[in-house]
Amino acid sequence: MSMMEPSKKPLNVLIKQLQGNIEVVLKNGYEYKGKMIKCDGHMNLLLEGATECKEDQLMTNYGNVLLRGNNILYIVLNANLH
Repeated sequence: MSMMEPSKKPLNVLIKQLQGNIEVVLKNGYEYKGKMIKCDGHMNLLLEGATECKEDQLMTNYGNVLLRGNNILYIVLNANLH
């Protein structure tokens, strides 16, 4: 078993994307897009100017939204927000 390089650990990669646009897909199928302004060691994320979508349909526009890390299925970095 090989150790991951420190710069390749998922949390370090995520922290480097602070202030960047991301897309987050939750286990329940909802998708959130916005600018990531905070993240912590549990991968809880704070998005600014976030939108919520389900099955490619815009559901809601939020100012800021906090996403709990254990609900996240995957994260797309450098996402297109349109």
